[in-house]
Amino acid sequence: MTARIDRTSGYYNQTLETLSPEDRATYQNAELQKIVQYAYKNAPAIRKKLDSTNTKPDDIKCVKDLERLPITHKHELAQLQQQDPPFGGFLGVPWNRLKRICMSPGPIYEPEEIHSQNDRWTQAFFSAGFRKGDIGQITFSYHLVPPAFWFEDALHRLGCIATPGGVGNTELQVRMMHDLKVTGYVGTPSFLVNISKKAREVGYDLQKDLYLEVGFVAGEMLPDSLRNELEASFGMIVRQGYGTADVGCLAFECYHKNGMHFPYNCIVEIVDPETGRQLGPGETGEVVATIFDQVYPMIRFGTGDLSYFTDEPCPCGRTANRLVKILGRLDQVTKVKGMFIHPDNADEVAARFPEISRYQVVVTREAHVDQMTFAIELKEGVEATEALAKRIESAIPNSMRVRGKVTFIERGTLPEDYKKIDDRRRWN
Repeated sequence: MTARIDRTSGYYNQTLETLSPEDRATYQNAELQKIVQYAYKNAPAIRKKLDSTNTKPDDIKCVKDLERLPITHKHELAQLQQQDPPFGGFLGVPWNRLKRICMSPGPIYEPEEIHSQNDRWTQAFFSAGFRKGDIGQITFSYHLVPPAFWFEDALHRLGCIATPGGVGNTELQVRMMHDLKVTGYVGTPSFLVNISKKAREVGYDLQKDLYLEVGFVAGEMLPDSLRNELEASFGMIVRQGYGTADVGCLAFECYHKNGMHFPYNCIVEIVDPETGRQLGPGETGEVVATIFDQVYPMIRFGTGDLSYFTDEPCPCGRTANRLVKILGRLDQVTKVKGMFIHPDNADEVAARFPEISRYQVVVTREAHVDQMTFAIELKEGVEATEALAKRIESAIPNSMRVRGKVTFIERGTLPEDYKKIDDRRRWN
């Protein structure tokens, strides 16, 4: 049997990943100045953002100066794109430089350049343990949304082969993993659970008949219990990354799994949600990102996620600060099965059915798999039938990109101050 390669050490770009704090500040400040100058000239939305606070591009000289600027949140981005279609004034290059335009729930359009230099996901994959020659099976959707394409590009940069598994087709994906001797998994942790169950059903031994050595997971929480279960079942390394469809990769784990390192070529702030002021190590606030991307220059983009960071040294040698964990959401936007769901998206579903009086989307988790249920109060005189439930269930994926179940509840069950999305998941 061929000896396994080292997946526990090394760097994608040792020079930039091991900069001293002083050198990192110098590097990031220089990149920040360049992108602010460029975006002010080429992206009208950024020009308006600076002008709204009487800030000139020359006023932004360092990361601390970002506090002068307002934060743009995801729901605002959707509104801006509706007012100034299709990109809300954030596109910073001519259309002929684009290779791909994706659409995430919102709807929000995301452009990508033909020759993108964005290697943040590549840093993440190397840090997770992917190496040249790996075959990585991508089980994220290739339909409309960008992550699968990003991950395929990252694998190619590392000299890996990608197999576009996409979503579902579990038995076929298991067969592909076996036949092609796939060494890397890319997807949500819950789908890797499904892979393990299906592989056992068809009679495979997870460690003898499959060849997985490394997994990169994202889109869902990764409790320690689930990670331990997956690593023991497959005999593989499982590491996670964090990002959004709007700004890409913002953090990733290394072998030591003691938090998620920030990439060297973006700025991640943890800020006070009320004031926008930057917070220090250990202080909980919103994750806010600035990326050095001329195509789609997001400057102070608010993810809506709550977290905190540490600046303590990591045994891997990477010197960037690390997100410790994602603590929850700032608003009612919630991620289910790797996809963000918005109250507005749920309203779209309800608006199609005059029978609905009030509703609440309830998110739970069973056996490491997210479950989404529409709890619906019907209008007076409307009968709760299985046929009506099926009609509503069939409409849910059109607006929310994920499937959900419908349950009818008595009128008056929901309190006056109820949340449209009630996330009841608990993470250990």
